[in-house]
Amino acid sequence: MTRFAAPIAEQIWDMKYRFKRPDGTPVDRTIEDTWRRVARALAEVEDDPGAWEDRFHAALEGFRFLPAGRILAGAGTGRDVTLFNCFVMGTIPDNLSGIFENLKEAALTMQQGGGIGYDFSTIRPRGAPVAGVGADASGPLSFMDVWDAMCRTIMSAGSRRGAMMATMRCDHPDIEDFITAKRDPARLRNFNVSVLVTDAFMEAVKADAPWDLVFDGKVFRTVEARDLWNRIMRATYEYAEPGVIFIDRINKMNNLAYCETISATNPCGEQPLPPYGACLLGSVNLARLVQRPFAPDAGIDDDELETLVRTAVRMMDNTIDASRFPLEAQKAEAAAKRRIGLGVTGLADALLMMGLRYGSDEAVEMTDTLLHKVSRAAYLASVELAREKGPFPLFDADRYLASGFLSGMDEDVREAIRRDGIRNALVTSIAPTGTISLLAGNVSSGIEPVFAYSYKRKVLLPDGSRTEEEVVDYAVKLWREKFGDAELPAHFVDTRSLRPEEHVRMQAAAQRWIDSSISKTINVPEDIPFEAFKDVYLLAYEEGCKGCTTYRPNPVTGSVLSVSESSEKTPEADKGAEVVYLSEPLARPAALEGHTYKLKWPMSEHAIYITINDVVVNGQRRPFEVFINSKNMEHYAWTVALTRMISAVFRRGGDVSFVVEELKAVFDPRGGAWMNGKYVPSILAAIGDVIEKHLISIGFIEGEGMGLKEDPKARAVAVGEAPRGAACPLCGAYDMRMIEGCRTCGSCGHSECG
Repeated sequence: MTRFAAPIAEQIWDMKYRFKRPDGTPVDRTIEDTWRRVARALAEVEDDPGAWEDRFHAALEGFRFLPAGRILAGAGTGRDVTLFNCFVMGTIPDNLSGIFENLKEAALTMQQGGGIGYDFSTIRPRGAPVAGVGADASGPLSFMDVWDAMCRTIMSAGSRRGAMMATMRCDHPDIEDFITAKRDPARLRNFNVSVLVTDAFMEAVKADAPWDLVFDGKVFRTVEARDLWNRIMRATYEYAEPGVIFIDRINKMNNLAYCETISATNPCGEQPLPPYGACLLGSVNLARLVQRPFAPDAGIDDDELETLVRTAVRMMDNTIDASRFPLEAQKAEAAAKRRIGLGVTGLADALLMMGLRYGSDEAVEMTDTLLHKVSRAAYLASVELAREKGPFPLFDADRYLASGFLSGMDEDVREAIRRDGIRNALVTSIAPTGTISLLAGNVSSGIEPVFAYSYKRKVLLPDGSRTEEEVVDYAVKLWREKFGDAELPAHFVDTRSLRPEEHVRMQAAAQRWIDSSISKTINVPEDIPFEAFKDVYLLAYEEGCKGCTTYRPNPVTGSVLSVSESSEKTPEADKGAEVVYLSEPLARPAALEGHTYKLKWPMSEHAIYITINDVVVNGQRRPFEVFINSKNMEHYAWTVALTRMISAVFRRGGDVSFVVEELKAVFDPRGGAWMNGKYVPSILAAIGDVIEKHLISIGFIEGEGMGLKEDPKARAVAVGEAPRGAACPLCGAYDMRMIEGCRTCGSCGHSECG
């Protein structure tokens, strides 16, 4: 029986991917049961399901092929969820009814667990006249705020909030506001944002030429291209966004340029997609394929890699037919083009095991070689499927082979496509793999370098006690098993050791053989000078990348996991910020202390009574449960729902102060009320005020009179040194890292990008 490499891997499986009945009773007894469930579900569309089930199971076994989390969690369960990770939604029309119809579609898609991308360039700029109503337009950013508020209220399948990408063209009149929108740490927190950069704009930047900002054929004003570019670079230096998407290159290199135009990507950028485009994701785990690790002749067997890739392509193609879709338009788009996104993970660990330093010339060459083999095998596998099952419906050999990407493909592969067609219009992509990489033994994520070779993880047990465990990188663990405490060789580098240009060169080497795109973050140290940073996007453009994302620790978004300088062997998490993970909800003691508060809402006949009970964990009092009661039966359903939901959140532990923020942000369209000299926008906001006052009174959060000058948002009281940045919404640990363009928790594996 397969054993998990670390407790964190088993906990991730149990929380995210293990099939359980609604009452929590496990159906999957072991990880083998999960693999068998997925293999059986994906083999059902075959003529001989039994034979293919065994082949699919063999690919999954040992974490060699890692389907994306949606597939692991949903395939074979009978649940009404999509197995697709990501979507780009329909084009937003420039009218109010169309905008809100798109908002509804976004909510339905996120409800089933899909991340979404939108291009907001189609909405007229702020201040433009709105014909027929005698008003000025509020602009695309105001509608992005509406999307952001919607996302806060929709919980994605798998118990995580939906992730969104917003794009805007570099020539839209509101582009300057778009660039600086996330300077406000409270705004657009559910969005990643990227500028759609055209080739013409890049030429204007190089020439220091003027640049027109245009909408619907009208020039609203003219700016200096280089000044606009510098604003982008200064913003991403100061608060890590926006990213850039080289949109002309994406459309030129797109295999389907003859039948679609792309203007947006999925939340993490690895999937440029047309309206209603959807894509499946999966990764070949290169770290598990290295033979004779750390030996002079360490390497990956070509036949094993090719066989695994071919099986993975078939599994992913079958998933298209096995999946449900939130919208019929998404189903039709997927069926017409049969896109898949097969990528790799564990690249950095594989390079370490082969004696190569990430970012070196040798590592760049090996990355090119490995990705070429993966791409070639994947395309030939899709051709083989086309011979058996037929090509994708919109296949046109001459126009398909004319794309910029396929012009660089091996001639024998091109000839096979011309002769037999191809089953999947696009085949390869490199996606964020943070959670499934942890599941597979903490292999390095995607094509990212190793972030930290080890860190300490503190686990909060149901009885309130804590244990501590070390989470070790997969390659480092193998080194220790083979060489004991011997010092790590010089080629063992982590993200702190790399220059930005080394990141870019590795991304460009992989992009050469990836027909979609790559999710990767160029992490840089906080103290990097702006002059050393400002050309990284330009370098990515010159090197042939399709986009670029950076992350520098900053006061707006906080810092990623810090690592100690005390050990050259295994950098560890800074002990000043505890990594706390709650393995199970806290058990309820027989008796609890608490307080009951009376809330009289001016527009309600009956008062609402709010009881908040507390529990003491490690000497600190924290909220455990909430009861909301009223004689007004109009409120019954939602007060019960609030009682259950807030109590469930409190019992999970971590930083739960966001509950206050979410409630206080609710506005009632019928109007709020004046209470105690201030305007309260809704009865839910009033309940949030009550909970906030209670949390302040027990010392769980800070407020007026507790060291804060004004009336700020609630925030968790730090014990010892206060950690920087946001807490993980799933486990509460201050361990959110920017990985592959996506904020990911290093403690529990939660990913904002799904």
